[in-house]
Amino acid sequence: MDIIGDKWSLIIVRDLFLGKKTFTEFMKSSEKIASNILANRLELLTNHGLLEVTKLPNDNKTKIYYLTNKGIDMYPIMFEMMCWSNRNLKKDFGPLGMQFFKDIQGVSSEQFVKTTQSAYVQYRDHILSE
Repeated sequence: MDIIGDKWSLIIVRDLFLGKKTFTEFMKSSEKIASNILANRLELLTNHGLLEVTKLPNDNKTKIYYLTNKGIDMYPIMFEMMCWSNRNLKKDFGPLGMQFFKDIQGVSSEQFVKTTQSAYVQYRDHILSE
């Protein structure tokens, strides 16, 4: 729980699944994470093997963060947490949450999770081959 039980760690992993990959992109999230907290969580997730980092080939200053297989394996947990929240909490979800619930309608949970994980692996392989 020390690694993934933190709100900010989950938001970072969510954002990675949504295609964000740089510090600047994470800073633009609607949750407005402070830069020192973001740096700390990126380091924590990297140190525990959920993320890896590389640099852009054409820009040696910009770090690219991406999920490892260990990080990708968190998706079923996050999926179930979202579904549980929708069933049990009387809460309005923001645009990302509403889109998530729209996307999962009519699709089995297992298929949605597998498709999302597979799509991320393809995306990761693409950004690492650039």
